[in-house]
Amino acid sequence: MRKFIWLPVAVAILLLAFAAYSKSRQALPGHPPAGETNFAGPITGVKENPSSENRGKPDGNASGNGSQAPAVSEPGSPALDNTRRGWGLKRNDSHEQPEMPASIRSLLSKYDAYYIGDPDAREVYLTFDEGYENGYTAKILDILKNNDVKAAFFITGHYLKTNPELVKRMVDEGHIVGNHTMNHPSLPELTAARIAAELQPLEQEYEKLTGQKMRYLRPPKGEYSERSLAETRAMGYYNIFWSLAFVDWVPVPGGAAESYRSVMDNLHNGAVILLHAVSKENVEALDKILKDVKAQEYDFKTLDDLVKK
Repeated sequence: MRKFIWLPVAVAILLLAFAAYSKSRQALPGHPPAGETNFAGPITGVKENPSSENRGKPDGNASGNGSQAPAVSEPGSPALDNTRRGWGLKRNDSHEQPEMPASIRSLLSKYDAYYIGDPDAREVYLTFDEGYENGYTAKILDILKNNDVKAAFFITGHYLKTNPELVKRMVDEGHIVGNHTMNHPSLPELTAARIAAELQPLEQEYEKLTGQKMRYLRPPKGEYSERSLAETRAMGYYNIFWSLAFVDWVPVPGGAAESYRSVMDNLHNGAVILLHAVSKENVEALDKILKDVKAQEYDFKTLDDLVKK
């Protein structure tokens, strides 16, 4: 008789424990509820996670099915649209600027965010994402110096802490260093206070190290919302997306030749080029890319030039 009395009690305890576990999992950053990991379009460039266990793994859903998902909501967030979007592009091989819906262009313009330059100018903008050091950045800096090209490097908190000398070299050689956040989270999932906690410690440590201020932000994983654009712009940042990228955060199957073709076959006026500095193939192709981009009469410009326009 006792076993029948305790059976309903045991079932009730199990149900309560499962409900508590489910609630706590949904509250964890990086673990959105089911159905909230699809983005606005195919992710053409996803950033690496700085932790060693995730090196080379894309941070996000690279499939993209055209849907948009609401981010995890948090108390105290402003009443702006917080639909989480993933950066996606419709590329072409005719050297024309990629298509972008007018609604997205309008949203970016509203908050001084950029992904491309002048469609009538043979100018390009070279950017690198730096989540962790894979032994190639010094060589990248050598190649840039030899070709008289200035680039922008977007660094995480992990990168600054572990490679301060490389960061100082970037600045000393005239490159721009941008904010890629302390821990690489999806910004739409964070409250305003937590966004500030991701950006401000990195900018403060960077200024302490170099005497320079950060002006440019690359949103981790290419994820953004109107609210995240508004809040980061209010903090003084220009969000910088891209118009040319490819899967280079893992080994490129076709080697340096494929890295070269991926850039040159999709080159266009005003291109904001995203490369990952962890890629051996990118480094092997970089000198030829820079020389041949110039041979096609494109000028390398900086993000400062882009914003001035």
